[in-house]
Amino acid sequence: MKRWAVLTVLLYALTLILLTAPIMLVAFGGWARSSLSWQSILQTYSAWGYWLWLAVLVAGQALLLLLPIHISERRLPARRPLKIPVIVTAFFLANLFIAGIFAILCALYRDNAFNLLHLLSLSATLNAQPANSGNSGWGDFWGAVFTLVCFWVIWAIVFRNFARVDDPNSLLKRSLRWLLYGSILELLVAVPSHVIVRRRDDCCAPAGTFWGIATGISIMLLCFGPGVFFLFVKRFQRLKPKSIDRIKSAD
Repeated sequence: MKRWAVLTVLLYALTLILLTAPIMLVAFGGWARSSLSWQSILQTYSAWGYWLWLAVLVAGQALLLLLPIHISERRLPARRPLKIPVIVTAFFLANLFIAGIFAILCALYRDNAFNLLHLLSLSATLNAQPANSGNSGWGDFWGAVFTLVCFWVIWAIVFRNFARVDDPNSLLKRSLRWLLYGSILELLVAVPSHVIVRRRDDCCAPAGTFWGIATGISIMLLCFGPGVFFLFVKRFQRLKPKSIDRIKSAD
């Protein structure tokens, strides 16, 4: 079963890599004045941030497949395995929530939406420093991390209550359903916001709305991982009796 899980994770990673360039071309194509060329788009594959986000998604997919592996092998010791899908689901729901809100802010406040990160910056609240001190980038980063952790904790509390009453199969279905619905809703917000900021020819706002599109598509595809895994398992179970019968007939 673990081999099929590894294959599912590899297919997910390959899908994300193959879709990166086409989605960027559609999002930043020549239908606005600020468009990207193919050469600029392909340079994304050399950015460390791209591979870091890909690693986070792949790790999340692998962790979400731990519960399907236990279900397919019919072994679920206590309720410890249920903590992992709760934590992973809460993390990705928090990302969807933040990406959707930020896409709306980019559509409403243009490039000034990025300035709102200063209000959430831990460094700005602990030691008030001028914006041009050279630490504003790290301030925005820690502000975003702080916001993510807050929403992560909130969603983790919500799904912890579900884990207490749901059986493993129901919890898995509930988690994937929430992630799928959340990604669709987030895309319904991010795509129109991206169209708005591109037609205005904003400078930085399209990057914020595109992040919402990339997050929504990535997490939507992640939801199909357990389903693909169970298809592999069913295929394996169909082939396994045939191989046993052939061995018996050969004896």
